[in-house]
Amino acid sequence: MSRIGNMPITLPEGVEIKIGRDNKITVKGPQGTLEARINPDMKVKSKDGVVTVTRPTEDKEHKSLHGLSRTLINNMVVGVSQGFEKKLEVEGVGYRATKQGDKLVMNLGYSHQVEMAEIEGIKIEVPDQNTIIVKGVDKQKVGQFAAEIREKRPPEPYKGKGIRYAGEVIKRKEGKTGAKKK
Repeated sequence: MSRIGNMPITLPEGVEIKIGRDNKITVKGPQGTLEARINPDMKVKSKDGVVTVTRPTEDKEHKSLHGLSRTLINNMVVGVSQGFEKKLEVEGVGYRATKQGDKLVMNLGYSHQVEMAEIEGIKIEVPDQNTIIVKGVDKQKVGQFAAEIREKRPPEPYKGKGIRYAGEVIKRKEGKTGAKKK
C-alpha cells in the first residue's frame, strides 16, 4: 500500500491537465506549461479537478513507480500554479553576486569573475550581493541550476566561505594549532 501513491491530487483553480497516449501528461497553469511522460503501466485518471494514480499489480516495480508517478504529477501541478524557488547565500570576504542583463556574475575569490547565463525556464534574482534566488516552474531544473551555482565555490569547512543553500548547516572543523615546542 503506497501512502503517497494513493493520495489524490487536487487541481487548483486555473490549472488544467491533459492525459494523452502513453501517459503523456500536459499541465497548464498561470505560471506556464509542463509536459512529462509517466510510465505506461500506471493508470492516471482526472475527474472533477482530482487526479488519481493507480497501479495494475502489486509487483515491486509497480509499487515503486506508483509513488514516483504521483509525486512527479504533483510537482508539475505545484510548479505551474505556484512555482519553485531555491535561495542561495554567498559568504566570504570579497565574495558577491550581481545580475547583468540575463547573466549572473559572481566574484568568488578567483582571478576572474564567474558568469552563468539564465537557461530556458529559469529566472535568477539577486536582491542583494550576498543572496541569489533561482525561480522556475520545473522543480528538477530549479534544483539542478542551483546545484550548478553552488558548485562554483562550495562552502569550505574551516571558515565557512563559499556558496550555500539558505538554511544549510556547514559542519565546521577546527583549524591547525601551533606547532609544539621542544
